[in-house]
Amino acid sequence: MSPVLQDKVAIITGASRGMGKAFALRFAEEGAKLLLTTTNLERAQGTVNEVKAKGGEVAIMEADISYEDATKKIAEKVMEQYGRVDILVNNAAIWYGINAKPWDAWTVEEWDRMFTVNVRGTWLVCKAIAPLMIKQSRGKIINITSDVFKSPDSQFFVPYALTKSAIYTMTHSLAAALGPSGINVNAIAPGYTATEASLGQDGSEQLFESVVAAQLIKRREEPEDVVGAAVFLASKDSDLITGQVILINGGHIML
Repeated sequence: MSPVLQDKVAIITGASRGMGKAFALRFAEEGAKLLLTTTNLERAQGTVNEVKAKGGEVAIMEADISYEDATKKIAEKVMEQYGRVDILVNNAAIWYGINAKPWDAWTVEEWDRMFTVNVRGTWLVCKAIAPLMIKQSRGKIINITSDVFKSPDSQFFVPYALTKSAIYTMTHSLAAALGPSGINVNAIAPGYTATEASLGQDGSEQLFESVVAAQLIKRREEPEDVVGAAVFLASKDSDLITGQVILINGGHIML
């Protein structure tokens, strides 16, 4: 059986570690040609090396998606490297270094940085890449939101949860706007996942215990648990699916 993403061109933002790295490795296994973005080329080199070790074709570039010029360069790079783009995974977001705290303990700087990257940055990448897909009359955009905006635990991560709620709404809005051009826009909403960022948080062990206790499937969520849904949404098997948000959280939150 041929890999389901054979020769498809995929952009994955924030691919140096965590979930972005997991997406990159699985997409490479499925035959996709990759353009990875990162804010730290040195850190991302490990991902690049692992993709190449799997026989994958990969290019990488430094890009802070909160700047419009940087997102325009992503569009230029993918056309220069591959001549088209089939898939966009909007994974880049501020989460690393974020710790739980009361709703009124966040600083204005923390609030603004999260909204600038997580919301405006995602929109800017879509704004830069969607025109390339429109010209092709096809494309798959996969946004990464979170189940936190549906959880009472959102009170401890208020600005982050609100950015992910915005991505939920953005997914619906862009699906409506881009559907007539043949572009599918969907989102994945993971639960509390054992990435480097989550494992490095204060009290993460207790958080995982609490979350797993509330799940229907009683084990910790790993990055690899999320990638299968991304592959499905990137493949032809999801060609009539758009405007949907898939929760992957062991039944912790159910819609």
